[in-house]
Amino acid sequence: MKERVVITGMGAVTPIGIGVPAYWGNLLKGSSGIGSITRFDASELPVKIAAEVKAFNPTDYIPKKLAGQTDIFMQFALVAAQEALADSKLDAKPERVAIVLGTALGGITTAAAAQEQMTGTGSARVSPYLVPKILGNIAAAQISIAYGFKGPSYTVNTACSSGADAIGMASMLLQSGQADAVVAVGAESILCGLMDAGLASARALSTRNDDPAKASRPFDLDRDGFVMGEGAGAVILERLESAESRGAGIKAELLAHANCSDAYHVTSPEPEGAGEVRCMEQALEQAGLTPSDVDYINAHGTSTPLGDRIETKSLKAVFGEGAGRIPVSSTKGATGHLMGAGGVTELIACIQAIREGIVPPTLNHEQPDPECDLDYVPNEARAAKVRIAMSNSFGFGGQNTSLIVGKYEGTNS
Repeated sequence: MKERVVITGMGAVTPIGIGVPAYWGNLLKGSSGIGSITRFDASELPVKIAAEVKAFNPTDYIPKKLAGQTDIFMQFALVAAQEALADSKLDAKPERVAIVLGTALGGITTAAAAQEQMTGTGSARVSPYLVPKILGNIAAAQISIAYGFKGPSYTVNTACSSGADAIGMASMLLQSGQADAVVAVGAESILCGLMDAGLASARALSTRNDDPAKASRPFDLDRDGFVMGEGAGAVILERLESAESRGAGIKAELLAHANCSDAYHVTSPEPEGAGEVRCMEQALEQAGLTPSDVDYINAHGTSTPLGDRIETKSLKAVFGEGAGRIPVSSTKGATGHLMGAGGVTELIACIQAIREGIVPPTLNHEQPDPECDLDYVPNEARAAKVRIAMSNSFGFGGQNTSLIVGKYEGTNS
C-alpha cells in the first residue's frame, strides 16, 4: 500500500518577502517584486528589469565565512531550508534525512562574473571557491554540512520544473524507504548580463522597462514575455505515520507528482499542449482524483504569448466544461519567474490557499485575451474553499511537472 506523504515545514525567500509569512502576505496584498535591475549594470542591455530579492544580507542568516564561500542561489537555499526546518521542528536521525535540491542554472552568476573579471583584467587569478560556488550540487552539500544530514543527497535539473521535481523525488525517497524525512528545496538566481542578453535574444523576456511593476502579465492580452526572478523555497516532507507519531504540525498532504516530456522542441511547448495534458492527467490518476475534485490551480503562467495560450488550452482539455469554474492564478505576476525555485514557492502558495481559504491573484490581468478565457483571479485575492490544489511547472526541453496537494485529513478519514 502506498504510504501517505505530508509537508511539515515551509520556508521561502522571494522578491516580495523573505519568510513564508511575508511572501504569502504580500501575495495576497498584490505587491509586486519587480523593478529596475540593481544587481548588475543593465544600462546597455535590452531588458533592464527583474524581480530581485530586496534587502537580502546573507550574514543576517548565515555565518560570514559561509556567505563568502557560496553563490547567492546557495545562500537563498540555506535561508529557505533554515526556515522550513525550524517550522517543522524535525527530529529525525541525521542518517535518515535526505536532501533534494532543484536548480536550473546553479552558480551561473558567479561563473559569468569570474569570466568578465578575467577578460577585463587579463589575469587568471580567481577565488579558490570559484568552482564550489558554480556547482549546482554544492547548495545541497552546504545544507547537509550545516545540519549534519547524512542521508541521500540529490540535485535535480529539469529547467523551470526543477523545484517541483525536487519535491517529487523527495516523495520517491520516502516511498522507497531510503529516508524518514527529506528537505526539498528549489533555488535560483540567474541575474547577470549573460542571462539577460541570452533570454532577450530568444525573445522570452518582457521589455516593459518603463513600467516594471506591470511587466509580468500572465494571461493578459498585452503580455510580452516573462520577467527574470530569483529566490528559493523549501519544504520538509515526511511519511504521515512518522509525522503523526512525533506530533508534527502537518501543513498539507502531497497527493501526486507527475513528470513527462513533450518530445517536441527544446524551447517551445507542443502546440496542442499534449505533454501538459498528459502530465496533469497522470497527476490526477496518481492521486485517485477526478478533474472536478480540484479546487484551485497555480498555473505555470509565465506571461509569454505562446506559453500562456497553450497552458489555457491544456487546462481546458483536462478539466473540460468545468475548467471555467476553477480559480486559476499565476503568482509570477508578483514574483517574476523564479525558474528552479518557482515549483516550491508556488506549491507553498497552494498549501497556504488550502490552510487559509483564500487564493492569490494574478497581477496585471487587465485586458482579457480571447484565447485565455479561464478564471484567472484577476488582481485581487479571493476567498475560496480549497481542499485540493494543483501546481504546474513547465520548462525548456519540454519538461512538464504537476504536483497535487490536499488538506490534511488525518489517518482515520
